[in-house]
Amino acid sequence: MSIIVTGATGNLGRHVVEQLLEKVPAEQITAVVRNAEKAADFADRGVRIALADYNAPASFDGLFSAGDKVLLVSGNEFDKGRVQQHKAVIDAAKAAGVALLAYTSAPGTLTAALADDHRGTEELLLDSGAPYTLLRNGWYHENYTENLAPVLEHNAVVAAAGEGKVSSAARADYAAAAVAVLTGEGHENKTYELGGDTPWSFAEYAAELSRQTGKEITYNPVSTEVLTGILTGAGLPEPLARTFAGVDASIEKGELVVTTGDLSRLTGRPTIPFSEAIAAALKG
Repeated sequence: MSIIVTGATGNLGRHVVEQLLEKVPAEQITAVVRNAEKAADFADRGVRIALADYNAPASFDGLFSAGDKVLLVSGNEFDKGRVQQHKAVIDAAKAAGVALLAYTSAPGTLTAALADDHRGTEELLLDSGAPYTLLRNGWYHENYTENLAPVLEHNAVVAAAGEGKVSSAARADYAAAAVAVLTGEGHENKTYELGGDTPWSFAEYAAELSRQTGKEITYNPVSTEVLTGILTGAGLPEPLARTFAGVDASIEKGELVVTTGDLSRLTGRPTIPFSEAIAAALKG
């Protein structure tokens, strides 16, 4: 049996492989990548490298074997038809008779357009009949901590989220949940709603940044239309800008508050606080 991780050199996939290496022998891990050079460090440590591309379904032929546990990390090419991309992996996993196919999805409460591809993928996965685990990952700390430069430049947190809160968590925590599922037992046909232990508002985010930087940083709530304009002005394609602004609208409605405790329960520890992630990012 192998544990197979798709998108293994991506932001989340890399965390998953690193944490798997702490739990199981390297030869039991397969990293599925599009570019072998990016996975050279994993290969050097004994991880098996497989070349496959979500946009080339045939590249997954024969990649999986009966009994494998597979993590399908959702693609990030929003313009490439992600449901069809994911279908290539689901079809190959079903044909091989894998023991488990886990998928990194989005919260069940999220109605923003960003969730549409995830809902479509979940339907395909459930219809396939393969043993599944839905890892419905909430929002990521890194969505904010990796984009602090404009916030610090203008001393303002700008969002279209009103007074809504976010149960964000670190990539490392979501990865740890995936590792727990891939290396544990009894997760077949389960759905986990994952998010950080403590939701925060954007006013609290601005206050925390102020505390840690010694600057006066304010929260500037704007409309989704204004935010879309800001994002397109920063170089994002308009459809993607609208998608991200739509997530803020969902945050205002409370759709990214997760109260299940599933994430800390799967990992066996409290989630990394947002304040810690901010501190790490400021240290650079």
